[in-house]
Amino acid sequence: MENVPTIRIRQLNDHPLNSKGDYILYWMSAFRRSGHNFALQHAAEQAAALGKPLIVLEALRCDYPYASDRLHRFIIDGMRANARAFATRPALYYPYLEPAKGAGKGLLLALAEKASLVVGDDYPAFFLPRMLAAAASQLPVRLEAVDSNGLLPLRAADQPYPTAYAFRRFLQKELPGHLTAFPAPDPLKALELPRLTRQPKPILERWPAADLDQGADLSVFPIDHNVAPAAITGGSRAARQRLTRFLNEHLQRYAEERSQPELELTSGLSPYLHFGHISSHEIFAALTAAEGWRLGDQAPPGRGQKEGWWRMSTSAEAFLDQFITWRELGFNGCAFDNGYARYDTLPDWARKTLGEHAGDPRPTLYTRSEFEQAATHDPLWNAAQRQLLREGKMHNYLRMLWGKKILEWSRTPREAHAIMVELNDRYALDGRDPNSYSGIGWVLGRYDRAWGPERPIFGKIRYMSSENTARKFSVKGYLERYAP
Repeated sequence: MENVPTIRIRQLNDHPLNSKGDYILYWMSAFRRSGHNFALQHAAEQAAALGKPLIVLEALRCDYPYASDRLHRFIIDGMRANARAFATRPALYYPYLEPAKGAGKGLLLALAEKASLVVGDDYPAFFLPRMLAAAASQLPVRLEAVDSNGLLPLRAADQPYPTAYAFRRFLQKELPGHLTAFPAPDPLKALELPRLTRQPKPILERWPAADLDQGADLSVFPIDHNVAPAAITGGSRAARQRLTRFLNEHLQRYAEERSQPELELTSGLSPYLHFGHISSHEIFAALTAAEGWRLGDQAPPGRGQKEGWWRMSTSAEAFLDQFITWRELGFNGCAFDNGYARYDTLPDWARKTLGEHAGDPRPTLYTRSEFEQAATHDPLWNAAQRQLLREGKMHNYLRMLWGKKILEWSRTPREAHAIMVELNDRYALDGRDPNSYSGIGWVLGRYDRAWGPERPIFGKIRYMSSENTARKFSVKGYLERYAP
């Protein structure tokens, strides 16, 4: 097993390693999986080097923004899968479900006091960066954060990229050098570590480990019970099943038919990627194996072209452009700008044109509640919103239309942006993610260019309409499926 690349590791405080500590602590918060995980691998490497046991803490607060039955259930599904995976590995898995707001306060500190090192997940969005920074200032031992987000390390770029084209040019030059260092599929397999059978008794008495065998009763948690669990099951096993189905059944049709609302030809992997139940490296490895591709088959560094550089099938290249270019462009933006979710960080040209048309008459106005309840005059928009409400997801093409119409039917562009963020963060299983914020930003001009002709309300922002969508694609079945 090769060491984790140093470009993926950040030391967050000035404390030295505590050689007299009792164990290495891996604080799992974003990469909630037992394999293909650079952070877990680094913790395991340090445990082996120091001859220490390894504790894996996976905790779930009840006061994170938009905490709900939907999000809790998906995360707990993943915790149950992790408990099974770690049961046969030389690490002590410690799942903790916070029963009340603030009940988990002090748990990390109590474990860190007897640790040689704490390893955390280096995720650039939502509340996790603030949580890491706060922990770094409070813990009495070294805290290292490890980046296991994407194929490209967050710090491989030295600037934020303004367009997918510019980022794609950078990727074609930089990415191949990072494809030689993949995380271990099972970093604990065959690893000999001292074993702990249980957490220290005082810690368990105050913060008892969760019983995940029968699943948690969501009604006991002080979370939003109005957002029901979605039908999709969380966890690494479910993620791999979804990946296999996509590669075997849908990939060949992806390039031509993925935008058809009546078809389910997208990968469906975004919730699993968001919660860390599957890694981008595992997905890439499975895709390239299916394509018979090897590193070196790609063309020389290109000019940012969307197709042909990988020298794979048309559908594989179309998927990789979404999965690598657009996904990692969002991570690039979040890594360099902590205002990624704010309207004020949109490109100057976009805010200028939207500001010039902010006073334009709106043919229809809706409140946030009317948007949330899918109570507009547009059947296709309502169907897309109902899919979000019921399933925690929305067809990828309709997500763009969904945002464009919120812009058209809101009092101001700033209000439209806030509504998009709130609805997506509350209901989408893949919300609260760099891709969510970059996608919403794209609706309002981020990563795009000025378009003509200039229109009322939109100005030079790219325009979309339900009528044009219905002319391009068959939507009758979609409307029937998501009828009131």
